[in-house]
Amino acid sequence: MDNSLFTDTGLLQEINKYGRVKSIKRDTIYIAPGNEIFFVPIVQQGVLRIVRQDDEGKEIFLYHLYPGQTCAMAINCCQSHKKSMVKAIAEEDTVILQIPVGLVDEWFRYPEWKTYVNSTYGTRFAELLEVIDLIAFSNMDKQLLHYLQARARATGSSHLIITHQQIAHELHTHREAISRLLRTMEQKKILRLGRNTIELL
Repeated sequence: MDNSLFTDTGLLQEINKYGRVKSIKRDTIYIAPGNEIFFVPIVQQGVLRIVRQDDEGKEIFLYHLYPGQTCAMAINCCQSHKKSMVKAIAEEDTVILQIPVGLVDEWFRYPEWKTYVNSTYGTRFAELLEVIDLIAFSNMDKQLLHYLQARARATGSSHLIITHQQIAHELHTHREAISRLLRTMEQKKILRLGRNTIELL
């Protein structure tokens, strides 16, 4: 695991004893809405994309999890004994460390773990507020640019392989509206469109 996260030898021993490493291929769904949460994931390599999905299958992008980060939603679900309310997708080939949910509260006796979990809640809450602000107070073009920049940051490349329909699905809007906005952004030299590709300039 990423040993830079924790220094407490007791905590590290327990993580090494009970943690399970799992590799996930790019575009694979790791957690789906309605899944029971048995493990809390800590990203070791790669990136997980977290998406909220309603009962009708409509989605909205929330945030990314980078190495060293975990999902506040997963922690909350395991602590409240609820099933997953989000979808986690591997943005690229990703390696995660799975922590059994039964240990999340038990490890609060370790100050480093308690700080890590509380910090996770704070970070994710700030990101959710940003998403809410974008939806409530911004035009769709700002939401779209934020989404594309987040995906580019997660993949480490300004060249995205993605369809207009995929974007529309995760931004909870129509493909035609996304296509129109993308063409306008291309005219403004913000990006360059290709066949199922978008390059941020």
